[in-house]
Amino acid sequence: MPQILSAKFIAPNIKRFDILSPKIAQRRKPGQFVIIRIDESGERIPLTIADSNNENGTITIIVQAVGRTTMELNMLEAGDTILDVVGPLGKPSEIEKFGNAVSIGGGVGTAIAYPTAVALKQAGNHTISIIGGRSKEFVILEDEMRNVCDEVYVTTDDGSYGKKGFVTDQLKELILHKKIDFVLAIGPIPMMKAVAEVTRDKNIKTVVSLNPIMVDGTGMCGGCRATVDNKTVFVCVDGPEFDAHKVDFETLDRRNRTYLMDEKISLEKFQCESEKHFQRK
Repeated sequence: MPQILSAKFIAPNIKRFDILSPKIAQRRKPGQFVIIRIDESGERIPLTIADSNNENGTITIIVQAVGRTTMELNMLEAGDTILDVVGPLGKPSEIEKFGNAVSIGGGVGTAIAYPTAVALKQAGNHTISIIGGRSKEFVILEDEMRNVCDEVYVTTDDGSYGKKGFVTDQLKELILHKKIDFVLAIGPIPMMKAVAEVTRDKNIKTVVSLNPIMVDGTGMCGGCRATVDNKTVFVCVDGPEFDAHKVDFETLDRRNRTYLMDEKISLEKFQCESEKHFQRK
């Protein structure tokens, strides 16, 4: 079973893991992901490979605890093992020399945007990054982005760090002052939809990375269905990146909410069990 070599919180409820997985580390490309299962009774969850180290044979994932499984995962520490780490899955990012390329990460979406930003820089682009967070403590990977990007802009909803406002505000300002040739946006569905609307009329090539419900990662279960260009796609094999101007975000949002009540019940049950466990100790 893959072993966790390091585990560290980098923001509230957001943890970075370096996991020993030499084969995946060797093969992975920007934009690809893994599906993880903690134990025999656990659900399978997709997580983007934020980075890898071929020498150490490790992959890096960054996990935000939002439900039972991600909360359980973030309770693990260095030395612990994970039952399944399957990948790399999905199609790699399409990398070419666009010109002025903007990578936008909202919250933990920055971890997904980072490897593609690295590849865009290596391809000879002038790379620009916009990092968004609710407040300063939720801004992640700023130093890493500054190491690979020519320009980095930070926005926070409350103005506690960087520019007050949304990533779309900063994007609009950039478009006013220079020609933007490519935009990658990754984060909550409303954010990605808003970015798509900003770039649509200006005909700026815009790509989003979708993260719907997934089970097997092979296209067999159909759980990750999405509508793109009025056609049904399976995000795990046809994506996860798609033309933002062709994604049906409303349908995507509805599908992602299908199991909200079940997820809430499962999380509350887990929290109750955990509390009783610690009280017995």
